[in-house]
Amino acid sequence: MGFLTPMYELGEYLTWTRSGGIQLPDFQRGYKWEDERIRQLLITVLRGHPMGAVMLLKTGNTQVRFKPRAIEGVELLPGHEALFLLLDGQQRLTSLTQALSGTGHVDTKDSRGKLLERRYLVHMETALSGSDRVDEAVISVPADGVIRTNFGKDVVLDLSDEHKQREQGYFPLHLLYGDYMSWILELEDRALGKRFHEDFIKPAATYDIPAIVLDERTEKAAVATVFEKVNIGGLPLNVFELLTAMFAGDPEHFARTGEDFRLNDDWREIQQSWAAQQVLTAVENTDFLQAVTMLTTRKRHLADTSDRPPAISAKREDVLKLTLNDYLEWREPLREAFVWAATFLADRHIFTKRDVPYAKQLVPLAAIKVVLGKDADLLGVSERLARWYWCGVLGELYGSAIESRFARDIEMVPPWATDAQQPLPRTVADANFTESRLHSLRTRNAAAYKGIAALILGGGARDWMEDKALDKVQYMDLAVDIHHVFPQKWCADHAIDDERRESIVNKTTISARTNRTIGGAAPSEYLRSIESRAQVDATRLDQLLSTHLIDASHLRSDDFDEYFVARRERLCLLVETAIGKSVQRDVDEGHAEEDSAHFDEAQLAEDLIEEEAS
Repeated sequence: MGFLTPMYELGEYLTWTRSGGIQLPDFQRGYKWEDERIRQLLITVLRGHPMGAVMLLKTGNTQVRFKPRAIEGVELLPGHEALFLLLDGQQRLTSLTQALSGTGHVDTKDSRGKLLERRYLVHMETALSGSDRVDEAVISVPADGVIRTNFGKDVVLDLSDEHKQREQGYFPLHLLYGDYMSWILELEDRALGKRFHEDFIKPAATYDIPAIVLDERTEKAAVATVFEKVNIGGLPLNVFELLTAMFAGDPEHFARTGEDFRLNDDWREIQQSWAAQQVLTAVENTDFLQAVTMLTTRKRHLADTSDRPPAISAKREDVLKLTLNDYLEWREPLREAFVWAATFLADRHIFTKRDVPYAKQLVPLAAIKVVLGKDADLLGVSERLARWYWCGVLGELYGSAIESRFARDIEMVPPWATDAQQPLPRTVADANFTESRLHSLRTRNAAAYKGIAALILGGGARDWMEDKALDKVQYMDLAVDIHHVFPQKWCADHAIDDERRESIVNKTTISARTNRTIGGAAPSEYLRSIESRAQVDATRLDQLLSTHLIDASHLRSDDFDEYFVARRERLCLLVETAIGKSVQRDVDEGHAEEDSAHFDEAQLAEDLIEEEAS
């Protein structure tokens, strides 16, 4: 990558932006500057103070074909070829282009976000009285040039035409690089016009803005990296937006179809096809591209017969190397694979976006499904995929450093899933779970918390009031959620420590109706209420409780300590079955109460707030 650092006059920039010589790459976000920021920028120019460099990418790059679009406020006829693409400086050059050329009307907003159309003028006498008064001299007025008060009834200042502007001494800044001379010559006070010309208009003609110009050899990844480094004050760029621009500029697709490829539109179509799969609302456009990248790099890896084939990857730099043909090759298989992944989750009693332990784990799951094809549904293969999935969830392995794990998953899971004699996938080998972790799983913010709740449902949990299986249909109809078994109020009244009270061990998934019946009563009391209202005998209700891995005798005797130890053990066995490994029993009952004194109530409150927000 090579670059130059020339200085260009502001007038040159305006000529380029108005003619299409400078355009925006299509991934750039929209114009968003506020009225006051624009006014301050104009003051900077009039004072001759420096502003930061803009970054330009020279067009003609064979590796980077971005679809260009005009600076906002500029209308170009088709066929205008850009000389440069503007990577950094969009807000400044858009503001200057709109304010200092054309009609001078700028589409902006006030400090509260209200949309406005403004124009800018400078009171010449005030500006000439000292550089410290230029700020006071530059004013922003509505597009019609009239400042009003009293809900628009009273006119404070009317600058709606050139005659009124000259009469009151206000120079319209949109003429600063235009036909300012005609306006100046019509002034009655020729001396004022001459002074303003000498002190402001002439210096503005040589006002320079530095540029960093990236040459034609710049790679896509370098453009993305550079853009992010200089765009700290704006919204962060993601790979989807960058690829949107690159795919739109794909010449082969245009030659073949006569139109640009719209990645945004294609993504919306994919999302619409997933409308019936609520869990897939957790999948982001960048997730889909990562899955495409995994399959693309895997194909290259398998096809390379050299000693050092290219690595399978889901890393950002490799996503940026995707071509439109790569995307189109895997788009439909992956779209269907994500639908399959939603069914896979539903079979494991994960029905909504809120219940998905790790949304990012769906990326390798879908890619693995594409590799396995129909074999993914074979009994033995499905069981091993489920084990891999629960190892990721309960081992809490997809919270960070996931790109490398993705690559290992697609490399190791398919052969192991179809042949148990193959090496264990890294995710399965890395997973471990300890008994004490059950104490600290207390809100949905933890993937393992949601995973254990789903495992309980998958084990056949039924509602206590209606004896209905908590499957996908009933989950929605009964307004199912995770609630306390020993109610919070009862625990507080009986000095149960916060750690055990809020643990997943003291939680289970029940219907809203059942939870209302429980209230804050002692378990022995609410069980009698359920028996009465549901017209069910104690034996039947005890059986329903057992589907939640709860020993009813502990509830009927209000024995929290015995209940907690017994259910914790049952949950450990449940986890062992899911991950195919032993759970380390590391809780010393003699020190359990002492350990609970260190429970972080502030952190719990924070977690609960985050859970409610999500």
